[in-house]
Amino acid sequence: MSKKARPRDLAENEAVATAESLRTGAIKLNLVAEQIRGMDVNRAVAELSFSKKRIAKDVKKVLQSAIANAENNHQLDVDRLYVAEATIGRGMVMKRLHARARGRGARIEKPFSKLRVVVRERAEAEE
Repeated sequence: MSKKARPRDLAENEAVATAESLRTGAIKLNLVAEQIRGMDVNRAVAELSFSKKRIAKDVKKVLQSAIANAENNHQLDVDRLYVAEATIGRGMVMKRLHARARGRGARIEKPFSKLRVVVRERAEAEE
C-alpha cells in the first residue's frame, strides 16, 4: 500500500543535481551560473576551477554531482554532456542586528540561494 511512483520530470537523456542552502545572494550566484550555461561539462568544470568568485567552488561541486548522477544513475556518456540548465532561486534570509549609535540597531540580512543544474547528453547529429 505504498504511493504510486511519480513520473520523472526530466527526459531520458538528462540528469540533475541541486543545492538548497548556498550562502550567497541569488544575483551573485547567477553571475557564476551564466558563465557555464550551454557549455560542455569538461570546459565548465575547468572554467569554475579558475574562477575568482568564492561561490564558484560550490557551483563546481553541484556540477560534478550532476555529472556523477548522469554517469552512474542514468548511464549517460560523460564526453557528450553539456550544461542544459543552471537555475537560481532565492532561499531563506537570516536577519541579524548590528548595533549602531545612540541605542539604535540596523538590520543585517544574510541571504541564501538555491541552485539546480541539469546536464543533458548531446545527440549524435549535433556533434
